[in-house]
Amino acid sequence: MNTTDKPNQAPSKRASIPLWIGFIAATLVWEVIPWAISLLMPHYGWVAGQPGSWNWLGLIPVALGTAGLFWGLLLHSAQSSQRLDMEMAKTYLLRNGPYRFSRNPMYLSELTLMFGWVIFYGSVAVLIGFVVWWAFFNFFQVPQEERVMEARFGEAYREYKKKVPRWFGKAQP
Repeated sequence: MNTTDKPNQAPSKRASIPLWIGFIAATLVWEVIPWAISLLMPHYGWVAGQPGSWNWLGLIPVALGTAGLFWGLLLHSAQSSQRLDMEMAKTYLLRNGPYRFSRNPMYLSELTLMFGWVIFYGSVAVLIGFVVWWAFFNFFQVPQEERVMEARFGEAYREYKKKVPRWFGKAQP
């Protein structure tokens, strides 16, 4: 089985950015935004302006989510000449690495990372941000992306959908 499929049509000119810019942008977005949101409400579990012992546990999902996000960025950049394709309709279908266990490992990584910040900051505002982000992915982004991928890759994507869960789990043989 191929780990990637390319559609028969020639790709059009696509918006893309260098990989290093993607890493910097992801780091800034996923470090700065949760911190800024956390300033809107009290930090539960914190003592004298410092995280309490249970808050530090939030750094575990932050690290796992960051690793997953960067792994996904590397896999995507390997398919597009070390650049990150910014289009929803990719010219390739990834089925290796974390894409064997989730059709959306980058979104799952972002949610894991955000949930880690919820724990670390002990912030209701960050929790609300997490729920909004989850709802956006679950009800808008992922269904739209799946329709685009199915239209682009047809039976190859439908077969992939049958074998790999949307969020996470064991791939079907």
